[in-house]
Amino acid sequence: MSGMPALRGSLGPATRLVVCAVVPWGLCVWLGTSAAPVPAALPAVLILREDVFAAPRLALERMAGVVVGVLLAVAVLHWLPLSTASFLLVTVCGCAGMYLLGGAAGPNQQVLISALMIYATSTPGYPLARLEESAVGVAVVALLGPLLWPPDPYRTARAGLDAYRAEVAARLDGIADRAAAGQPAPAGPEALALWRRPQALAAALDGTLARLRLVPLKRADRARLAALRPRLGLAARTALTLQFFTGELADRARTADATTAVPDPAVRALEPLVRATSRALDEALRGADCTAELTRVRALDAAHRAAFPTRHDAVLRAGLHLTHEALAAHLTTTP
Repeated sequence: MSGMPALRGSLGPATRLVVCAVVPWGLCVWLGTSAAPVPAALPAVLILREDVFAAPRLALERMAGVVVGVLLAVAVLHWLPLSTASFLLVTVCGCAGMYLLGGAAGPNQQVLISALMIYATSTPGYPLARLEESAVGVAVVALLGPLLWPPDPYRTARAGLDAYRAEVAARLDGIADRAAAGQPAPAGPEALALWRRPQALAAALDGTLARLRLVPLKRADRARLAALRPRLGLAARTALTLQFFTGELADRARTADATTAVPDPAVRALEPLVRATSRALDEALRGADCTAELTRVRALDAAHRAAFPTRHDAVLRAGLHLTHEALAAHLTTTP
């Protein structure tokens, strides 16, 4: 049963691949290029990736590789007979063409594949048929690939936000556990990647929506995205404030290690405040009303401020206080 969600998630991409392989095959059979136009179906297998919007670019790169590979093999076979020397020449030139026509995805392997296929097939008219069938397959993939079962921007963004929310809650709970012992939590290198995640999620959502301009969103999808946007904005704002807070904790940890091993009372008193902040933020990022939790958080913040009024301790609390302000602003702007 655990594999059923993954299977359902793969159904769309698998169906897209089948359609983009069968349609050009049928077109080539109807055009009479050959009885088994396998090159027409190959672009679907070799081009379609998770990012379907890359299909047109990859299709053009593949077609360029096919043309160069076919011309290379035809030229060699025109001047040289089938032999070890001619095979070596095709292979070396094909490898050179792979890297010369390579792009961001790596070498264009289609140059060498097409050259070797033409070299190994001496049937008259095969080079032209391969070009025609590859062109049909590439055109179908480039045109249909991005339109068939396009990605769901809301589902992707929500899954990313849920994963971020869970990781933030786990990190804040770990900080609270260490604070209960008076030990500031040092910031590891993975923390920076975590605090950058909300900006990356928002940028990915904007990029997906920009590339989906030709595929109108359903009214329900627009409404769900409109409700999700404020939560992504809250995640981005609080990521900055929590990064500041964890940075101050890391500085306090370095100071404590250099001076004394006695538990820090100001850090120990942060434990209930950190846990309450974590719950309030978790509720807000889930889309729930965090008013009651925010009221409790502010009372705990005031109590910590009264018990530890020094400027040094105020700086330590500043990141949490700014997080509370971001939560309050979110409540006033979210219906």
